[in-house]
Amino acid sequence: QVQLVESGGGLVQAGGSLRLSCAASGRTFSRYAMGWFRQAPGKEREFVAAISGSGGYRLYADSAQGRFTISRDNAKNTVYLQTNSLKPEDTAVYYCAAGGIPRTRGDQYDYWGQGTQVTVSS
Repeated sequence: QVQLVESGGGLVQAGGSLRLSCAASGRTFSRYAMGWFRQAPGKEREFVAAISGSGGYRLYADSAQGRFTISRDNAKNTVYLQTNSLKPEDTAVYYCAAGGIPRTRGDQYDYWGQGTQVTVSS
């Protein structure tokens, strides 16, 4: 069982940055691939980024490529999402998830956090 707790969301102006964190419980964190997803009001959940257990492989959605960076610190059981050059369309609840391998589909992850709100004003 893995418990995930996101933090770092907030209100930011367009062009600004936020660093989201996701802290995981348990001693097997490095065995899990981690993903970030987001869901805006009235829209379906969408993939943002994923990282392998070792951190050596990363996957990004087109919308995140070049602006967002996923990273992890296995010693701290934490995965991060650095978000730069934020746009109003990035406004959403951001969720982290843990699974076997980095994937873009949410149904391939086993554990989910409760989410953190990111709001980007124009």
